[in-house]
Amino acid sequence: MNAHPTYGPATGVGSLPGGDAREAAKTATGSFEDFPFLPELPARGPGADMIGRTTGMLVELYARVEPSGWRLGDRPGRDTKRARSWLGEDLDALEECTQDYQGPLKVQAVGPWTLAASLELRNGEAALSDPGACRDLSASLAEGLRLHLAELRRRIPGARLVLQLDEPSLTAVLLGRVKSASGYRTLRAVDRQLVEATLREVVGVHADGPVVVHSCAPDVPFALLRRAGAAGVSFDFSLLTERDEDAIGEAVEAGTRLFAGVVPGTDSALSDPAGSVMGVRTLWRRLGLQPGLLTEAVTITPACGLAGASPAYARQALAHCVRAARSLADNPE
Repeated sequence: MNAHPTYGPATGVGSLPGGDAREAAKTATGSFEDFPFLPELPARGPGADMIGRTTGMLVELYARVEPSGWRLGDRPGRDTKRARSWLGEDLDALEECTQDYQGPLKVQAVGPWTLAASLELRNGEAALSDPGACRDLSASLAEGLRLHLAELRRRIPGARLVLQLDEPSLTAVLLGRVKSASGYRTLRAVDRQLVEATLREVVGVHADGPVVVHSCAPDVPFALLRRAGAAGVSFDFSLLTERDEDAIGEAVEAGTRLFAGVVPGTDSALSDPAGSVMGVRTLWRRLGLQPGLLTEAVTITPACGLAGASPAYARQALAHCVRAARSLADNPE
């Protein structure tokens, strides 16, 4: 049995403002001493954005930037090299800040369905429109993630890796809301069983650690994610509706970790820490769950990535997550 827990009480979602890898790594490790994360800095430009960064991890598939977005191509070009070089820089900075670290560490990549909805084929249509392209993409992603996780284990041997798959487009994929290249129609909804099976394959690459799926869109499919093997679900708490409550109750009872995004992702006046987690406590009471389960089941995060925030607010928001999590632990009732 490992002495340190699988998760910490609070962590970040992924992106931070600015372009300095060392500064970002210091912020991510300094804010969360017991659950740091590998920051993403999209302000550096294409290849540092979440889609570009993940395409840089793909094996035997490459993408380049076109005016319309990221497009799959035959060989690694400038954009792939840039994405890989920035990731390398971020890993160097994180490694430097986590010497002798023992405990959970979260890393993020885009999941297979958001990737398929975001990457274009040669004809300009989303890869999502072609089942064969979706299969190739998820297989390439799975292999790339395996290598990425192996490198992290080598660099930070004391870390227990938590893999986060970013799936903001998942609901749109399931509901047939992803727009075609022309923008005049939408692509057909993908069969739920296929969505689940593909996610299960990608989740399976991290066999010795938990996978959390993140979406800051409404209607997160909690039950589907649980069946696909996700150990945790990360979401924007403010977007929950009554419809989600039963699924959340079932998820918690099945041992799913909730990454509750309660701190706004862009500059806002922050309430007191207890106020930030009041909604979580209220939901718990409504679901009739044990207050003692709260800290075992919940990690507090910002509502979404912080790339759009000011650097000062981003630091403040991360510190606020830690205080809000403490408030939840001290006073679960």
